[in-house]
Amino acid sequence: MPNRLAHETSPYLLQHADNPVDWWPWSAGAFEEARRRGVPVLLSVGYSSCHWCHVMAHESFEDEPTAAYLNEHFVNVKVDREERPDVDAVYMEAVQAATGQGGWPMTVFLTADAAPFYFGTYFPPEPRHGMPSFRQVLQGVSAAWTDRREEVAEVAGKIVRDLSERSLAYGAPELPGEEELAQALLALTRDYDPTRAGFGGAPKFPPSMVLEFLLRHYARTGSEGALQMAADTCEAMARGGIYDQLAGGFARYSVDREWVVPHFEKMLYDNALLCRVYAHLWRTTGSELARRVALETADFLVSELRTREGGFASALDADSDDGTGRHVEGAYYVWTPEQLREVLGEQDAEFAARLFGVTQEGTFEEGASVLQLPVGEGVADAARVADVRARLLAARGGRERPGRDDKIVAAWNGLAIAALAETGAYFDRPDLVERATEAADLLVRVHMDEGARLARTSKDGKAGANAGVLEDYADVAEGFLALAAVSGEGVWLEFAGFLLDIVLDQFVGEDGTLYDTAHDAETLIRRPQDPTDNATPSGWTAAAGALLSYAAHTGSEAHRSAAERALGVVKVLGPRAPRFIGWGLAVAEAALDGPREVAVVGAGDDPLTKELRRVALLSGAPGVVVAVGEVGSDEFPLLADRGAGAYVCRHFVCDAPTSDPAVLRERLGEAVR
Repeated sequence: MPNRLAHETSPYLLQHADNPVDWWPWSAGAFEEARRRGVPVLLSVGYSSCHWCHVMAHESFEDEPTAAYLNEHFVNVKVDREERPDVDAVYMEAVQAATGQGGWPMTVFLTADAAPFYFGTYFPPEPRHGMPSFRQVLQGVSAAWTDRREEVAEVAGKIVRDLSERSLAYGAPELPGEEELAQALLALTRDYDPTRAGFGGAPKFPPSMVLEFLLRHYARTGSEGALQMAADTCEAMARGGIYDQLAGGFARYSVDREWVVPHFEKMLYDNALLCRVYAHLWRTTGSELARRVALETADFLVSELRTREGGFASALDADSDDGTGRHVEGAYYVWTPEQLREVLGEQDAEFAARLFGVTQEGTFEEGASVLQLPVGEGVADAARVADVRARLLAARGGRERPGRDDKIVAAWNGLAIAALAETGAYFDRPDLVERATEAADLLVRVHMDEGARLARTSKDGKAGANAGVLEDYADVAEGFLALAAVSGEGVWLEFAGFLLDIVLDQFVGEDGTLYDTAHDAETLIRRPQDPTDNATPSGWTAAAGALLSYAAHTGSEAHRSAAERALGVVKVLGPRAPRFIGWGLAVAEAALDGPREVAVVGAGDDPLTKELRRVALLSGAPGVVVAVGEVGSDEFPLLADRGAGAYVCRHFVCDAPTSDPAVLRERLGEAVR
């Protein structure tokens, strides 16, 4: 019999709708029920493409005796972290503070006042590796609740007090300058892996936001070291197993330092961010590999994640059926030499094994290999490579596909809109710009209400009940601003303005810091506030970037001032922890460079106007904003009272107009030294 999750829209919650556990969604009613029954709350947080969430669900939440114990002794609440990032952030902060680590599934025990008192992540069904079994944990918590209630309340109260006393006071909100950005680069150099590229050890994550900083820093200063780290990391990832060598698209992270074995789930946000990074790398260097990967990743977004409504689904699962009825991680993607021979025949199988690094021993589990593109393959026969890829891809299409989480997350669709709009413009792919426009239309129609307030998610064209958080407003505004520049349609600038006005009204604190939730959002035990990047740019610094771009377009002092105040945190954290505030550093580069404002005025069908527009869009100047329109157009504020030609303005000073693309390119390419 389905539980209370049966009427939810989250694919993750629906995965648990038939569990024997009597799950509640996060709601006031769940905590009222815990108070009425006098029992604690078990909070379980995960997401649909989380491998260990599936494992714990199968081992414990589908187990009748375990479910019976849970139902008798707890009120059980299930949360999709992608729908409620605010709930996830608050309790993850508590888990990390208490245990020194975090992750999903996240398991937290709460009082009826939502105060946490015991924490964990995955618990096995039997004791192993020094971990207690889930049943032992449940019995221990239940005994403590029954026999030592006052002690539990005291612990919970202390945790809530400790969380509430954490502050982000960081001194005067001053813009980071040359010195802080140079220190950040130096710190990144120390963390850089010169052998395998990327930063840190295993597991190794795509450092998308840091790569944007490095490319912008090179554009502004000419630092060859910054460009080399970015280019080498992009090449290592693109040649590694983290990249799908057959169909494009990136997995979430590599479990090793060499980028060989990925954690196979594919997330919308990773692929949107990386598509944009590779497009920007091509813009900077002309790299053919960067061009190929940007386009393949864009095509992956459209072919694999686009929904019927025109938005982009959240994720593809890591697991799928391996052909024997077992649900196995990576089954869709890995190959053995025997499987290559079955599809390709002996000679082409040997060729493919060399090309993709498939070995008899295997690079993954049970003799299977993750396809890579080793640096020294020395293959010159492009036609044969294309033929082999096509045949393997067709054969893979016969395997059971990983599940897809079809919910639309506003923030991640904003990132996809920016990536597809720019990639489409750079590579003359108007179809990609159309897909970006359709996703933007969906966000306006379904996610925005009459007051321009955003819903966090939608599914099947219907908005979810959860309010948008700061990253939603910031990333959607970023997407709209990119689309405005590429399409020449000023309405997207207007929509970005509506969203950013709400940021100023609802998310900015008295000291200029930014909160992750709105002033009128549901009150949790702590109001989440985090300036550091996670898998996506932090809402704080993403908002700073969008505010800065909007101010450059419109001349709004309020938006510029808010951006500068928000960047104060980058002045403090940038030199100390640059890997975790990469987007903030990228925005700081834009602020230091201006950002430059380019107005291209002329007839839309004039070849010269088109060439000037292309030069402007292909400029690597950090954070450059571009407005294109005809003489007399009121589509963008930057076009007002201007005759034909291209205008570059910066720091309240404008160059004389030019109709020479070479002159425009020179003006936009001048590094600030």
